[in-house]
Amino acid sequence: MSLHAHRRRWFTLCALTASAALVTIPPSASAAGHGGGSPFGPRTLAQLAKERVHTVGAASSKAPLAQAEDDDGGNEADEIAEGADQYAEARTSPGVVAPGAYGAAWNSLQNLRGTGGHWRNVTDLPYNSDDPRYRDFDSNSSGGSGYVTGRMAAMAADDDGYVYAGSAGGGVWRSRTGGGHWTPISDRLPSQSTGALAVDGGGRLWLGTGEASTNSDAYLGSGVYVLAHPHHGTFSARRRVGGDELESTTIHELRFGGGRVWAATSKGVWSHSTKRLGGHWKLEFAPNPDFLPGGSKAGDPDAPYKNIANDIAIDPKDPSKVVLAVGWRSGDDYNGFYTKSGGTWKRITGGLGDLPADADNVGNVTFARSADGSRYYAIDESPEQLNTNPDSGLEGIFVSQSGSPTGPWTKIADYKGLAADNSALTEPGYMPGVQAWYNQFLAVDPDNAEHVYAGLEEVYETKDGGGTWSTVGPYWNFGFSCWSIDPAKQTGDCNPTTHSDQHGVAIGRYHGKSYVYVGNDGGAYKRPVDGSQDAQGHATDWTSLNDGTIDTLQYYSVGIGKDLDHGGVSVTGGLQDNGQSLLRSNDKIMGSNFGGDGGDTLTDPANGCDIAQEYVYLAVQVTQNCAVNDGSWTTDPSKATSYSVAPPDNATSEARFIAPLAADMKNSDTWIAGGRHIWAQTHGYAIRSGAEWKGLYDLGEGRTATAVAASGGKVYAAWCGPCNNQGFARGIAVGNADGTGWHDISLPADGTVPNRYLSGFAIDPRNADHVFLTVNGFSRAWTEGPGAGVGHVFESTDGGTTWKDVSANLPDVPADSAVVTANGGLAVATDLGVVYRAPGRTHWQRVGNLPAVAVLQLKTSPDGRTLYAATHGRGIYTFKVRDLD
Repeated sequence: MSLHAHRRRWFTLCALTASAALVTIPPSASAAGHGGGSPFGPRTLAQLAKERVHTVGAASSKAPLAQAEDDDGGNEADEIAEGADQYAEARTSPGVVAPGAYGAAWNSLQNLRGTGGHWRNVTDLPYNSDDPRYRDFDSNSSGGSGYVTGRMAAMAADDDGYVYAGSAGGGVWRSRTGGGHWTPISDRLPSQSTGALAVDGGGRLWLGTGEASTNSDAYLGSGVYVLAHPHHGTFSARRRVGGDELESTTIHELRFGGGRVWAATSKGVWSHSTKRLGGHWKLEFAPNPDFLPGGSKAGDPDAPYKNIANDIAIDPKDPSKVVLAVGWRSGDDYNGFYTKSGGTWKRITGGLGDLPADADNVGNVTFARSADGSRYYAIDESPEQLNTNPDSGLEGIFVSQSGSPTGPWTKIADYKGLAADNSALTEPGYMPGVQAWYNQFLAVDPDNAEHVYAGLEEVYETKDGGGTWSTVGPYWNFGFSCWSIDPAKQTGDCNPTTHSDQHGVAIGRYHGKSYVYVGNDGGAYKRPVDGSQDAQGHATDWTSLNDGTIDTLQYYSVGIGKDLDHGGVSVTGGLQDNGQSLLRSNDKIMGSNFGGDGGDTLTDPANGCDIAQEYVYLAVQVTQNCAVNDGSWTTDPSKATSYSVAPPDNATSEARFIAPLAADMKNSDTWIAGGRHIWAQTHGYAIRSGAEWKGLYDLGEGRTATAVAASGGKVYAAWCGPCNNQGFARGIAVGNADGTGWHDISLPADGTVPNRYLSGFAIDPRNADHVFLTVNGFSRAWTEGPGAGVGHVFESTDGGTTWKDVSANLPDVPADSAVVTANGGLAVATDLGVVYRAPGRTHWQRVGNLPAVAVLQLKTSPDGRTLYAATHGRGIYTFKVRDLD
């Protein structure tokens, strides 16, 4: 087997951030996402591609994916959708979140009395995905992406060297030096989710909040904001454009023409004057207005799909001529291009040339026009292909050589042609545009109308209007003849590339030289617009801009253990699409010891190099040397330093995408894992095989664990099933790690514990029968659905038999996890930050001042003196426990 065959996939879920309200657009891939078998070891693009061939079309575009059956073995495009769906379930089921929920929660949180102390970011330093120390078989090191951070959803730049990067979960950042040396500029906003960034003709920076990748683990935004002097200022809620019309939407693009700004949103197309920023936004077009808020069908389960707008093309010669690209990525009757005729928006039914006009072949669309008005370009994703073609969902890249958005359009690229241009994605079943519903950007060189950059999974460039293309930013360098695992070379003889999965692009100048800036799932990168290429057409001059001053890392988890080699502690954490980061006490640069998506993390408090990292669906990898490896395993497999130890529910696809994993608080050698079954193993970090797990309890067919915790052999497990709106149910089971005493708790029908997703347990270290439960979602006040209940934190003093709501003045916001501190206080992680209840108190306080970012996990240091918070968008933070009281 070739070395390429051992590479783990970069998995790319859409990010989240705390903002006005949760997206209610469920993802719809062409297939469901449960993986059969372990995704570790010989995990290949070829294998993924083969499996995708068998799974395309396995689930309908709007079916609850958690109920779909498949054996895709871990196909990325499908797992993106499944993971996003499950993330949304936790916050929405069993209903739909009403607009304004997050805004109200943010205001409530700001009104809480604060604790003393302050947060300290510990991951605000470079993170090297190619760290030569960690080249074990389960690492993506040497792939060529270099320094990375969290996903960038949008980019903007000017000709004065200023660059603006809009992250999916960590707000907007500014560089004054052509990229790098970043400063956050949107921390005062109630939304840190970026949908669009644009610099207008007057130099103002426009921000559309709410990431519009149509994934359910993104959050809706709070509208559009303008920064009049972006070289110096920061965004303020007072500079919101218009009223609340665009609150609780996602914004895909902002376009300018005729003295107006146009917004393509999840609730149709809107426009507003660019001169007078007050007053209402005007709804220009919504294909199904009855499904908008306040409409007669607003409560329909399909309402979130019914008015999705992707982009706006404005004729540069006549700004009154506008073409709208409208449609749900997986297909709907209203999908298509629209233009105004006789004062009414009408579908364009023909005359576009090669660009399709039928609903089946118009999906996610991105436009770009040349500065001189002579060319318009477009990328079109086809819903029909998404649902039937295992190779790609890309309909094509097109040009209108008249410069008019009405065409005629000529196709200048398709997925087969792009694959042949030295792409890294050449396997049938996984080719360019396989995620065109998720990855898209287009930009035209202002000085050359035929020089175009296109982003899908990779970055492509044409200098002759589409006659020829080069893959200037390949997916990775694995598989190319120039690649080598040699630690003395970051990526062999290959040149650095970008991270995969492209979302944002901008062209600007610095010191008189033009650069293209791209944003993707690994952060921001740049190269000269007229850069150089090698013989294969790969760029030789990409520079990562993720220099450590920008921390938008999206953590699911955090682990802390003593650094026996250097003193202090080692900090590790599982990341969305950026593997597992490892920061040892003497490091100036973080390394990546596992690739792919990092889920939950276990770290031995006594030895920070004893690490277990969860991948997806309960796939678990363990190492006892931090996975240090120089790549020698490629010639001698016995020299591998990490081991696949997945519980059996991984092989049967009966675990959630991010599944619960925990160590017993009193015995770190006892681990508990949850899928359909509750599993235990007692060999600690010396485990070497999945066969060492022992089944403790069967939760039942269709049920999966959402949280597990154990102390002194007593185990708590929460579950859901079904986990979506179609018959949502949840419960709690308790028992012992030796397999005895297991039973389901009978939760009272009076709603004492809400009928919502049960997200975490915190056990009192002094008494295993004293336990706290966190509940996700919103109360009935904000959830339109059956039996949502109230409350977010509950307490039991009898081992889970009875529960008491102790939420008190806690803001009505999804709660994600909790931890009992050494002094007996309780800290709770929420989608908007951290709250704390002091020992003997009943009311909650806000812990420090974090931006509006979700905190998914809290843990304490081995000595109990420091609280660690894993945020999904702004890295890992610490807080001194002594400052909480």
